[in-house]
Order: sequence, then C-alpha cells, then structure tokens
Amino acid sequence: MALQIASLNSGSNGNCYYIGNTKEAVLIDIGISCRETEIRMKQRGLDIKRIKAVFVSHEHTDHIRGVSTLANKYGVPIFITSATAQNGPKLIKHLSRAFIADEPIQVGSLWVTPFGKKHDAADPHSFMVEQDGIKVGIITDIGQVCDRVIHYFSQCHAAFLESNYDPILLQNGRYSEYLKQRIRGGLGHISNQQALELFINHKSPHLSHLFLSHLSKENNSPELAASVFAPHAGNTYITVASRYAATDVYDIPQKHRALTLF
Repeated sequence: MALQIASLNSGSNGNCYYIGNTKEAVLIDIGISCRETEIRMKQRGLDIKRIKAVFVSHEHTDHIRGVSTLANKYGVPIFITSATAQNGPKLIKHLSRAFIADEPIQVGSLWVTPFGKKHDAADPHSFMVEQDGIKVGIITDIGQVCDRVIHYFSQCHAAFLESNYDPILLQNGRYSEYLKQRIRGGLGHISNQQALELFINHKSPHLSHLFLSHLSKENNSPELAASVFAPHAGNTYITVASRYAATDVYDIPQKHRALTLF
C-alpha cells in the first residue's frame, strides 16, 4: 500500500497533517476545528473513519484547537506527553496515551516515532511516520536545526518542513523586538534559509516530496519561500502547504519534477 499524505492546514492559524493508507491513517496535530478537519478531508476524498490516532506535537493553540472535539466524537486515541497534556487540551483521560521520544508506536501498518526538538513549549516533539520502509517526517515549529532534526530528516522520503520566515521581512516588520527575538532566537521557528540549508546538506537521495510548512503570514509568502528552494529542488517535488486550504493528496513515493505553488 502506498502512503498518502496531505496538509489539511499549515500556519499560525492552525496546523494539521494527514498520513495514511487505504485502511488506516494518523493526524499530526489538529489545530483547526473538528468540523473544518472533516470538511477538508472530505474535499480531498479522505475518509475520517480511517483515522486511528492523533499525535500532538505541543500545546500551542494552533496545534490542539480541534483535538478534544474530534477525539470525543470518534473515540480516537490521542498520543500526547504528560507535560503537554498538563498545559494543553482538556482531553478525555481514557483516550489519552503517553509516548516517549525515539520509541516507535504501531498504528495498524504504520509506525510513528516521536523525537524531541527545540521550541518554546513544555515538551515539544516532531514525528516520523513509516510504512514498509517509506518514511514521512513532520518537522515544524523547530527553533533550530538540531542533531535530532538532522538525524530524522536525512531519512525522509517525504517531509513537511518548517520554512517560517524571511529574515529581512522579520527584521523590518511590525513585530516588537521581543517577538522578533522569540521567533529567531533558537526556540521559535526557522527561516527559509535555515530550512534550505537543511535540505541541501542533509536530504536523502530518495526525498521525493517536500512541503514547505508553517509559513508566517506577516514575514513570508508562498512565492518567496518557493523561490528560495526552486533553484535547488532537483528531483524533489516542492510545494507550499497553505494556511487557507488542504493540499492535494500525494502518494509516496511518486516521481515529480515540477515546482508548484498553493
């Protein structure tokens, strides 16, 4: 079975990523409403009954907004660390499951491996989802490209990778100096250029798809982020995950060469 992946939404207004097959799937974060999650999955021909688990990266609202409602409605287990749960969504306790960094969790034929990252949250994690040797990374909200990020990104056949801001737009923008430093200070987000350096220096030869994710509305644009990566794309299909709509659903691996914008 091929792995199917899509971004249902990506940005400070909400994050939600789908990875699955024809029988089972997981969501990484639900930062949009349960209703909007249902609508966007239906629009892309994805059956919400395939969702067998939700994994929560950290407690910020743009990652947990719809978690409790969807878990309650469908009886889906929520994998979340105790520190994140204490600071985050009010979950139904019998649906909550703990996870430990670098220890894979089986969800049907899928294996989900959480790993630690640098971000200004209680206990933040990113994730690798694997099926039959095909690996998809969900690597957003990273304040820096640390060793753990490099280790997992370098294995990916596809990845949702943060490309949050342009340094010049951030520096010259309307944000306070405190907020600017929070974003770029090592526990916030990474820039287009930092994401590009990770891509150039550590991508695997089988990286077929890269979704530029969690773009800032104020300090970036889809066109700008895509233009930074375009000269270096090679055989990797690069697209920008929208903050307003779901992307298309992609089978991994699948050969593409062109670069598109959303």
